[in-house]
Amino acid sequence: MPSAFPGDAATAHASIPEYAEFYADFNVDSIAAELSGSLQSGINACVECCDRHAVPGRIALLWEGKDGRSASYTFAQLKELSGRFANFLKERGVQPGDRVAGLLPRTPELLVAILGTWRAGAVYQPLFTAFGSKSIEYRVAASEAKLIVTDADNRHKLEEVPDCPPIMTVADETAAGDFNFRAEMARQPAEFAPVMRKADDAFIMLFTSGTTGPAKGVAVPLRAMLAFYVYTRYAMDVQPEDAFWNIADPGWAYGLYYCVTGPMLMGHAITFYEGSFTVESTYRIIDKYKITNLAGSPTAYRLLIAGGAEAAAPAKGRLRVVSSAGEPLNPEVIRWFGEHLACPINDHYGQTETGMVLCNHHGLRHEVHMGSAGLAMPGYRLAVLDDDENELGVGQPGVLAVDRRHSPVYWFQGYWQQDAADNEGRYYVTGDTVEKNQDGSISFIGRGDDIITSSGYRIGPFDVESALLEHAAVVEAAVVGKPDPERTELVKAFVVLSKDYQASAELVAELQQYVKHRLAAHSYPREIEFLTELPKTPSGKLQRFILRNQEIAKAKI
Repeated sequence: MPSAFPGDAATAHASIPEYAEFYADFNVDSIAAELSGSLQSGINACVECCDRHAVPGRIALLWEGKDGRSASYTFAQLKELSGRFANFLKERGVQPGDRVAGLLPRTPELLVAILGTWRAGAVYQPLFTAFGSKSIEYRVAASEAKLIVTDADNRHKLEEVPDCPPIMTVADETAAGDFNFRAEMARQPAEFAPVMRKADDAFIMLFTSGTTGPAKGVAVPLRAMLAFYVYTRYAMDVQPEDAFWNIADPGWAYGLYYCVTGPMLMGHAITFYEGSFTVESTYRIIDKYKITNLAGSPTAYRLLIAGGAEAAAPAKGRLRVVSSAGEPLNPEVIRWFGEHLACPINDHYGQTETGMVLCNHHGLRHEVHMGSAGLAMPGYRLAVLDDDENELGVGQPGVLAVDRRHSPVYWFQGYWQQDAADNEGRYYVTGDTVEKNQDGSISFIGRGDDIITSSGYRIGPFDVESALLEHAAVVEAAVVGKPDPERTELVKAFVVLSKDYQASAELVAELQQYVKHRLAAHSYPREIEFLTELPKTPSGKLQRFILRNQEIAKAKI
């Protein structure tokens, strides 16, 4: 794969001179040269994100607890703590390449588990704390995780996970058979020589929601750090003098890639707030830590707007730049942030499989047009394709794709334990419908699949349907995204009941609670409609699009 762009890619944005010049000169080798290790001969993510920045007094983490406690940690402290955790993993027989899962909130222990796993050459697998036992069970079984690190608040979920891996708990007292995090960290030595790995070896394991089956595994290779650096530096524009806060949870790709990995790769301090999102807490953290660079989802930003201009007044002028990912920004959010917070907010697009690839970059000079998702991130060449994978021109709707041949920081290797042929060919096709604008920027038209985007979360309908079908009342279920002004979409389920059950408000509440418990708090259907039958093809295949189109039509009335 070339380290720089070919002529056709470099001139794709000729109508934006400054951006085109940077894009043409971009060379991934110059970024790789900044690393301590070598992608060819040996590299370790903990060294790159921690050890090489461990100079006296350099802050790595600013942590605010949900109970009002706070603390800061230096890179040097995290280097020592990661060594203790790595020694525990080695003692337990965890080998390089093995998966270690974390079911933890945004606490210092979470960061220690991530860095210590990387130090040992193992692969960190996040488990979002809102997951129920069913979601956890599937993910740890599919990844063959060797250990789960959790805390007292989440430990009970693992009781319902059959063949659960060994458990390490962050608590004063632990259940019988669990390893006590604090006791083990005190017992283990701090010295641990980092295990060197190769560019294509995984260091992160995530699962992304699918439309026709369970969530699919994405093993993120070490060379993806180059792409994470590019986004952090040029799209979010994290500068040495910035106080940076990405409010996304590291249980998801955007949080793990760009709340943790990207900034720490640059040697920049990150911010963890353990508590739940509220308007009051967000402005309080911005004020207390003098946040200048903020990242998150449009849902969070819409909630800030709902909090009103008066609540925003103390933060006005504090923020320098704001980045948004997870779903498209609407013009009102952009206008409000400019007026009431006096800062630009830019739209960014990516997927778990690619990281961010299409951005209105804060750190590069180009115009930002309302409704445009931006320009290809340096290191990527994007194309708009028709159904036969022919590239389309300006104003022609098609599917967004990454040109693998001409994207030197592209890293996706195919889904975990699935046919590698799925990742062959020139293009990675995202499934999202877009069109190219005259200046080379790209605007979204709609989604090309059934994935539901609700409050910044990507929710697979199959997972919700599977949870519903476990309930004795449910014979069939279909789940779609219903347009919603606050959440972008809300999860709506259409259910066919068993003859022994009758539709009622009580049953709706029971099914909602069941999905919350089994799957995740953010995935439950906020609306349930009971039908006598679901739309299907003659061969019996569920036609979700019919139900989705009905909801879209209702929203327009």
